[in-house]
Amino acid sequence: MKKIYSVLVENRTGVLSKVAGLFSRRSFNIDSLTVGETEDTSVSRMTIVSSGDSAILEQVEKQLNKKLDIIKVKTFDESMAVARELMLIKVKYTKANRRDIMENCQIMNAQIVDMSKNYMMIQICDVPERAQLLLSMLRGVSIAEVARTGTLALTKCCENEK
Repeated sequence: MKKIYSVLVENRTGVLSKVAGLFSRRSFNIDSLTVGETEDTSVSRMTIVSSGDSAILEQVEKQLNKKLDIIKVKTFDESMAVARELMLIKVKYTKANRRDIMENCQIMNAQIVDMSKNYMMIQICDVPERAQLLLSMLRGVSIAEVARTGTLALTKCCENEK
């Protein structure tokens, strides 16, 4: 079972370390962790994806709520969120496989954002499962490097939101 934690924290030194330490000390798994400033530069949003049974995931939320640097914790399932991941993939291409790579990019709605004589860099911004699917589709070519942001998520919009 996976849960997404959207955690608003004070934007200051050491907060990320404290949150990561909370997971580490209790042997909770972090599947994905992203952090960035919000519209208020004194506040950052951590998006943490964690997996485990319901008791572990409930314990994670309780422990997060106890931390002093944490302003607010929201938890939600993937079905309640709009989630995206950015991935950059650098592949070595040949004349023989260039067309296949380009077709895979078109099918997956990925973009070629840089290119040289032997390499191309592909960008995809999509749900994590589709990013992983593109990576799987490209396993047949020579992948040189991969960089991923991890999951970013916000709860879906609803009319009664403040």
